Amino acid sequence: MLRRAVLLAPLWAPAVVSAQTLQDRPVRLIIPYSAGGVADTVARILQPKVSEHLGQPLIVENRTGAAGAIGAGFVAQSPPDGHTLMLEGATTITGALAHRGMTFDYAAMPICAQITAAPYVLGMRAGFPGDDLRAFLAEARRRPGEVTFGTPGIAHIGHLMGELLQSLADVRLEHVPFRGGADAAREVAGGRVDSCIISESSFSPVLRTERGRAIAVTGAARRPNLPDVPAMGEIVPGYELSTWMMIFSPPGTPMPLRRRISQAFGAAVNDPGLRERIEQSGNDPVSAGPEEAEALWRRERDKLTTLMRRAGLTQG
Repeated sequence: MLRRAVLLAPLWAPAVVSAQTLQDRPVRLIIPYSAGGVADTVARILQPKVSEHLGQPLIVENRTGAAGAIGAGFVAQSPPDGHTLMLEGATTITGALAHRGMTFDYAAMPICAQITAAPYVLGMRAGFPGDDLRAFLAEARRRPGEVTFGTPGIAHIGHLMGELLQSLADVRLEHVPFRGGADAAREVAGGRVDSCIISESSFSPVLRTERGRAIAVTGAARRPNLPDVPAMGEIVPGYELSTWMMIFSPPGTPMPLRRRISQAFGAAVNDPGLRERIEQSGNDPVSAGPEEAEALWRRERDKLTTLMRRAGLTQG
């Protein structure tokens, strides 16, 4: 049985929080992964326009570790005044399912907006035997448990994507967790890890230097900017798993503040120049407010809970 996370007592005084206004000081956007990863990339694309629409500077801050839980725990204990936010994805679901005794509850963190949706890529190091997904799987079958794949951490959505691949393709890989997708990409580029399942933007430096190649995408279809890279389901029937990024806030953040934050991010996402840059990073821009984003999060929680249990990644 899944054990619920325990929510710490907040370290703020609700009586002093305004329900509608930001104070005259910066807003911090916590990225719970290393610089250069997908969340960091998208955050820095949107940063100037969000600052403009909020009327306050937006500061992007990386707080890494524990597959995103270090940064998330910091945000969960911050005042619900709109000045501390987090950009995260489906690991807000998978992390809670896999780890007992977390000091906060992702489900208690109100969502302000959804800003992207995207599959991940399966990237392979240069020099690996073969040059496509079929060859990769053949090598994994030849050397069970020896072929490695890196992700941004244990119970990260990339980890689940790898577990799903192993289950559907009947192979056994060795998982190597990192503090972020950019770290996993560097290890693949250096030839120290065979492969990784990370965002396209995190893997793009490897592609540019030709020190690795993308051999599959995890979504239902090929990507416009990677037309020669097959969807995983083309080779592994039944495979389809994508992710998304949302803006989370501390427990107790008032709806008027959440709407204001949503409007600022929505305006930035809908800026034509920024939309193009988001698409070039391998993400689909999305502008969804609190209610729509939270409804999607609940649907995804049901789906991912089933997949996590099948993969044996849940605890309790």
